[in-house]
Amino acid sequence: MPRDKTFSHEKIIRAATEEFAEYGYDKASMRRIGKRCGLTAAALYRHFDSKEAMYDALVSPALEDLKEWVSEHVSKSEEAIRACTEIPDSRETELIWNSTEIDMMRDLIYPRMEEYAMLVNKSYGSRYENFLNDFVEDQMKRMIPQLKELKKLGLDVKDISEEELHIVTTAYCTALFEPVVRNYSLEEAVSYLDTVEAFFMPGWKNLLGFA
Repeated sequence: MPRDKTFSHEKIIRAATEEFAEYGYDKASMRRIGKRCGLTAAALYRHFDSKEAMYDALVSPALEDLKEWVSEHVSKSEEAIRACTEIPDSRETELIWNSTEIDMMRDLIYPRMEEYAMLVNKSYGSRYENFLNDFVEDQMKRMIPQLKELKKLGLDVKDISEEELHIVTTAYCTALFEPVVRNYSLEEAVSYLDTVEAFFMPGWKNLLGFA
């Protein structure tokens, strides 16, 4: 954990950001970070007790915001599903379909591309190196119960194995994060997102019985 918020601490954060962006977590050096910000190793460790703690400080705010966004919007969908007693009408469908990962990318991820690029591109060797796969797994855990509930309501939810659903979800999430991997500008990313939305949304709506 970071140990203080002095001016030196802010210099370390800037230096660490530059170091991880250039070398990635695995090859980043505490010695070079100290050199970048003009501090000795001893002074550096008064702020962070390890490279891992330093990296955590950089990426954890982005992860917390992502977790909060997903939880909020999934909760809205689950609440809307629970409120239905039969096949949802257009208003109820709109409440269930209140947002998608498309909205998440447009509203949260792409405007903060640099922070999420650290997770996607520069996390090898850290506990976050499987960030995208972990995100897919989390989506699966949330989606499978919803599919069952939608089917109970009478929607024409397509029969699909968990393995097939995992493949589709992985393809979708990989496509969504591709601009982050490629370091697109915000304008380029949003334009790309329109293509992804046009391609994937009809398939998801058909799979979920909303088509």
